[in-house]
Amino acid sequence: MARQSGIIKLKGTIGDITFYKSKDGYLARQKGGVDNERFHNDPKFQRTRENAAEFARAGKASKALCTAIRPVLNKTQDSRMISRLVKSMMQVIKADQISNRGLRNVLDGELILLQGFDFNGNARLSATVYAPYTTAIGRATGVLEVNVASFVPDSQIVAPGGTTHFRLISAGVEVDFENETFALAQSSSAEIAFDNTASGAISLSNDIGVEESTKPLFLVFGIEFLQQVNGTFYALNNGAYNVLSLVLVDTGV
Repeated sequence: MARQSGIIKLKGTIGDITFYKSKDGYLARQKGGVDNERFHNDPKFQRTRENAAEFARAGKASKALCTAIRPVLNKTQDSRMISRLVKSMMQVIKADQISNRGLRNVLDGELILLQGFDFNGNARLSATVYAPYTTAIGRATGVLEVNVASFVPDSQIVAPGGTTHFRLISAGVEVDFENETFALAQSSSAEIAFDNTASGAISLSNDIGVEESTKPLFLVFGIEFLQQVNGTFYALNNGAYNVLSLVLVDTGV
């Protein structure tokens, strides 16, 4: 891959070179690849086939997780989130100590490695929310919760300019990666003024309605920044500064 230089930028294909625009600028790459039959049958590509199979599983699992938490995930913006999540999911798969290479999967891997993943890489929970909180997953009851102690917003929340209010948001989800189904519950606080008035304790409880689950359970927690104008609350900068993090994972193992 090469970066285009000069005043005139090209898009399209000339000979074996493809010119295109990406988020990293105008780039160029040489066309190439292996024909389908050789890829699937040539022993030289055995490792490549194994890597491709595991990468596909990582992509499928990432999609399943994102689909499950879509209602809260939609409050954030990060164009690179999927690629970051797939990379983390690959680490989960590579931690599988049971399956043969090429057959490793997320359920036999270490899903706990996803704990702490920030869905908005530009707004991390650890650098935004300094209010003390605890998390818990009740597998027997199907209740996943975040409990936030009393805090002072303007000294314990790092908010972008223009913020007048914010909400704390949470969701609990059970994900069936094999069948790509899920059970979701979400909650949020009321709008909280961004000032120096101490808040009361806040409990965000998510009852997914599944008792004694045998599937992986995930708890996410974040913050949604708002601006109040004439009594109406608006998402600040379309959610670019909103935070959402995977704060607790229970694999059931």
